Amino acid sequence: MRVAVLGGGYVGLVTAACLAETGNDVVCADLDAARIDGLRANRVPIYEPGLDMLVSENQSQGRLHFTTDVEAAVEHGKVVIIAVGTPHEQSGAADLSQVLAAARTIGDHLNEPKIVVTKSTVPVGTSERVRAEIRSRSDHPFFMASNPEFLKQGGAVDDFMKPDRVVVGVDSDDAREVMEELYAPYLRTGNPLLVMDIASAELTKYAANAMLASRISFINQVAELCERVGADVELVRRGMATDRRIGPAFLFPGPGYGGSCFPKDVKALVSSARAVGMEPVLFEAVEAANEHQKEVLLRKVIASLGEMLNGVTVAVWGLAFKAGTDDIRESPAIPLIEGLLARGATVVAHDPQAGEAARRRFGHRVQLTAEPYHAAQDASALVIVTEWLQYRTPDFDRIRDAMARPLIIDGRNLWEPRRMKKAGFEYHGIGRAAT
Repeated sequence: MRVAVLGGGYVGLVTAACLAETGNDVVCADLDAARIDGLRANRVPIYEPGLDMLVSENQSQGRLHFTTDVEAAVEHGKVVIIAVGTPHEQSGAADLSQVLAAARTIGDHLNEPKIVVTKSTVPVGTSERVRAEIRSRSDHPFFMASNPEFLKQGGAVDDFMKPDRVVVGVDSDDAREVMEELYAPYLRTGNPLLVMDIASAELTKYAANAMLASRISFINQVAELCERVGADVELVRRGMATDRRIGPAFLFPGPGYGGSCFPKDVKALVSSARAVGMEPVLFEAVEAANEHQKEVLLRKVIASLGEMLNGVTVAVWGLAFKAGTDDIRESPAIPLIEGLLARGATVVAHDPQAGEAARRRFGHRVQLTAEPYHAAQDASALVIVTEWLQYRTPDFDRIRDAMARPLIIDGRNLWEPRRMKKAGFEYHGIGRAAT
């Protein structure tokens, strides 16, 4: 099938590469010439396991093409997928300017009947706005579909190739049949293609992310209560997770959720609800709880080392908002580091993938090191922010001997408090007894 993907960012690039892998003729278009030049040379601008191989192999096989000529891409595709960014505005509402600009380009270059698919995360009603923009510029027939993405950063290729489900919103048999054909190769094991109306599909993505964010904020509040009453959140979590109605997913306490999806989508859901006269008290509480949680690591540092940190070195392991990505957007590391710097601390940080993004964000205010043990040298505290696998079984003797004070603040509960006490550390986890 001939497919055009408008947008070469995270979602667009993964979508284009995975659709090409199953034999489709895919053109991925983006206005960023430097990005497109890099992709043509197989330089993938994001860290996503397996994506670089898909881009290289499908380009070499002639199934995947990159261009800045968005108009030509539109004319190429029988299916035109809008996968541009939808950042949140100051009000929290989704900024649809890129989506509507793509719609206008589609309208100007319709050359045959097409299926126009909104894959960007958008509020309810966006597909109708896209439809209106196209119709205002073209008399050619076309059909709309909504196909929200459910891609986890660090596992996006697997999520696309082996999805739990595919959600498609349509209002015509033509769109349904094309979308069923497009996704058939990914659903051979029996996972469902859920076909619904467009409004329900648009809302499903926001509802799913808000539910996951709610679980994170919930367990983080439980963890805070555990600390105050002397309970252990790991035991509480296990007691909850073995209830089949609850389960274990997204019940790990930490320093708060971040990234490009959960914060933006919860804000957009709040904005959408308010726009139709609803009081979204639960959604707002999820967001407020997360903002509070993002300060938890800084609060723990201050409680141990004092409010003013002049002359104090603090080591930070992990800068990405989660393991498996180089993305630091909305990362809990940002308020931690900014708070430490504002109090006069020297911050030495390590992350196996996010160093370049951190350099752009912090400049030379933070010392970045390529080796995690170097970050701990002469540090008065080591703070764990991201749950990278390489942090799970370090040489604790080496860390303790390198530090000025053997204080560890573990934002991901990677280690057992009793083991850390035995190893000679002062240890503070999230929702666990301090040692």
